[in-house]
Amino acid sequence: MTGDEMPDTEQAPQPDQLSIVDTSSEGIRILTVAGEIDYDTCETLRQALDVPATPPPRLVIDMRQVTFMDSTGINLLIAAHQSATDAGGWIRLAAPTSSVIRTIQIVGLDALIDCHATLREALSP
Repeated sequence: MTGDEMPDTEQAPQPDQLSIVDTSSEGIRILTVAGEIDYDTCETLRQALDVPATPPPRLVIDMRQVTFMDSTGINLLIAAHQSATDAGGWIRLAAPTSSVIRTIQIVGLDALIDCHATLREALSP
């Protein structure tokens, strides 16, 4: 066994889990996301963001429990925004944590997708 190999008795650490609860309020779909959004967890979010175009999608992503988001998450949100916009709908982000909002602001995502301090604000017309 070389120094780079792990013994058979050890397992690589599992990536942090991402959980998503899908609800709605007054015709607006709400995704409550918890955990880390990164390459290892992106498929869960990608599937949740895949919505039919009819009726025009209105989606709020509640991010108050998201502890980390990398470029994978940014790219998913951009693609979802484009899909929703093309279908005549919209996406809003609610209550991103301080570390997540910093990432959103650094890449300018907040200029593309409306970000709100609370879920209530994001759900307001």
